[in-house]
Amino acid sequence: MNYAEESLRKHEEWKGKIEVISRVKVQNKEDLSLAYTPGVAQPCLEIEKNPDLSYDLTRRSNLVAVITDGTAVLGLGDIGPEAGMPVMEGKCALFKEFGDVDAFPLCIRSKDVDELVRTIYLISGSFGGINLEDIAAPRCFEIERKLKEICDIPVFHDDQHGTAIVVGAAILNALKVVSKDIAEVHVVINGAGSAGIAIGRHLMDLGVRHLKLVDRNGILCEGVQMNSAQAEMAALTNPEHFAGSLADALVGADIFIGVSAPHIVSEDMIRSMAKDAIVFPMANPIPEIEPEAALAAGARIVGTGRSDHPNQINNVLVFPGLFRGALDVRAKDINLEMKLAASHALAALVSPEELSPTYILPAAFDKRVGPAVAAAVAEAARKSGSARI
Repeated sequence: MNYAEESLRKHEEWKGKIEVISRVKVQNKEDLSLAYTPGVAQPCLEIEKNPDLSYDLTRRSNLVAVITDGTAVLGLGDIGPEAGMPVMEGKCALFKEFGDVDAFPLCIRSKDVDELVRTIYLISGSFGGINLEDIAAPRCFEIERKLKEICDIPVFHDDQHGTAIVVGAAILNALKVVSKDIAEVHVVINGAGSAGIAIGRHLMDLGVRHLKLVDRNGILCEGVQMNSAQAEMAALTNPEHFAGSLADALVGADIFIGVSAPHIVSEDMIRSMAKDAIVFPMANPIPEIEPEAALAAGARIVGTGRSDHPNQINNVLVFPGLFRGALDVRAKDINLEMKLAASHALAALVSPEELSPTYILPAAFDKRVGPAVAAAVAEAARKSGSARI
């Protein structure tokens, strides 16, 4: 199937992937008087006295805003907010299908950090959570940070943390297969944008101690020109101040994670890695190295972002269940403990008997995934103090 042509045809047929469906019937005068005026005035007055009742008397408790500025849509770059709408609609459809979370797409026509933050904050009272999507780095870091400081609902940049959580789960299980210790392995991440930086932070929170980040200019190292987010990571990684290219970084490495560009890793680079190397070339749709080539060069475990290869590393395994759990306990935010719990819960769905080089993560359509992640996230929210109910 030519997915581009067929998807375009289906989008013309669908005229959008989501719609609003009423939860109440309005078929007579009594129905109208209860759902709308005059009866609706009473819940309005109760919420005026206690705004938290908006969770009980409206759909807010199950409603997430999926928000973009259209500056980093998929691998297409800055194509604008309107052009990002099909992706946001798709994300909303996945929220509903995999987590029974109602989500609404909002594409904002601004690239100004403060304007975006102010706009999102002003509408946040209508939602139980905010999912930021496809916002270019480094602005995405500042936008998320500022929103988390002023909003009293979860604010989650999925390109960062959803990716990090699913990669973390994949690493936990892959290390079991190759019998290596997370504290001892050497990890190389190529791509020092939003996803790469978040993956690096999350892996360190999971126990990784030896990490190098690489961008188009080489290995991140203190003292080299870079943006503020990269400078923070340079201070936390590569303590030997090792300089060089991606090829240099991969020599002797146990794990490669790519969130960068197609076909920039060669078979010789894979051959230079440690025995039983774990290789996750996740550039989409064309990975940093084709899985067959990585395996032929000696990689033990290979995972990509694609559904037509084993070990698909896909955010859909994370965000529906994560928001489901956060909404269920009316969490104030999505904190470190909740993200770590999501990685461990996802990894635990693959039993020791099932684990293999070609099966380190459950499938996207495994119906256990959403509930398992939601339960773990909700419990972590309670234990960490983020939960309000």
